[in-house]
Amino acid sequence: MKENGADARLAEELYPPEAVLFGCTAAMAGIRDSVQKIAETNIPVLIEGESGTGKEVIAKYIHQHSHCSGGPFVKVNCPAIPGTLVESELFGYERGAFTGAFGTKPGRAEMADCGTLFLDEISELALNLQSKMLQLLQDGQFCPIGTREDKKVEIRVVCATNRRLDREIANGRFRQDLFYRITGVVIPLPPLRERVADIPMLAAYFIRLYSERYQRTVPPLSSVTMARLTSHPWPGNIRELENLTKRYVVLGAEDAITRDLKTRGGQVFEPGMPLDNSIPLKKVTRDAVRDLESKIILSTLQANHWNRKRAARALKISYRALLYKLKRSGLDMPRENQAEVSPAD
Repeated sequence: MKENGADARLAEELYPPEAVLFGCTAAMAGIRDSVQKIAETNIPVLIEGESGTGKEVIAKYIHQHSHCSGGPFVKVNCPAIPGTLVESELFGYERGAFTGAFGTKPGRAEMADCGTLFLDEISELALNLQSKMLQLLQDGQFCPIGTREDKKVEIRVVCATNRRLDREIANGRFRQDLFYRITGVVIPLPPLRERVADIPMLAAYFIRLYSERYQRTVPPLSSVTMARLTSHPWPGNIRELENLTKRYVVLGAEDAITRDLKTRGGQVFEPGMPLDNSIPLKKVTRDAVRDLESKIILSTLQANHWNRKRAARALKISYRALLYKLKRSGLDMPRENQAEVSPAD
């Protein structure tokens, strides 16, 4: 079926291109391999990572590339639903099950039949509901409120958490048997501060996305601003970067980004200024660009196991240009890998 323009844009927002989603760092290259291997199976997946690292996007990618991609992707935001309503939201209820139940309502588990059920921040799920979730994972059955008859569904379960579940188990807040049920495969997402080389690509993607959405035209970020982005600690991870670039598109000024970085107390890039208050702009800009370029080249080399030929192709520059930049920046590769990087590769 051919997508119209709105549907195509929506699909792009939900599923960014793989190059943007996984970036070029070695850590994300390993995650890409794992995700692609497990996507077509029905094994339960637990995605770990700090808030804002893209756990839901990875869950949607798994669903899109699974055998149940034609079915629904149903999200349950566990901490956002009041404790008294979680069970009815998950498993539904029959008419007359409680005061105010004037009709039958299907739960999220039933809505996800033949699709994927995504439990976001599963560590927030109450213990009494964890036991019912265990039954759903074991045999695909659950019992709606107000009935004694079980319903059976066929679903893929993907969970996410920003907490250490082993600590939650030790503190008695999470069932160990449920932990073993949801951890068929564990995908640990690194924070953005460990993916510095991916920041330029992510920023460019968000700028293009929101420029199209808000019908604005803004220039690419300057090298100085990009250097500041790569030196920021990113406590809010990719979500924080997305919000900053969105603000840049709306306001059209780079100081909307740099001012916000300073107010958050980030380690902002500040070039050394001479005592006579003269500012060598050309030199400052050149040094900032070279520093950022070196970080990107290093991460790309690591992601390609120090194969310079493949790294050059990933960076979309010539092999000769890469050799020049390596020599200029002093990025020497490990001696044991030199045999792997001949121009013939």
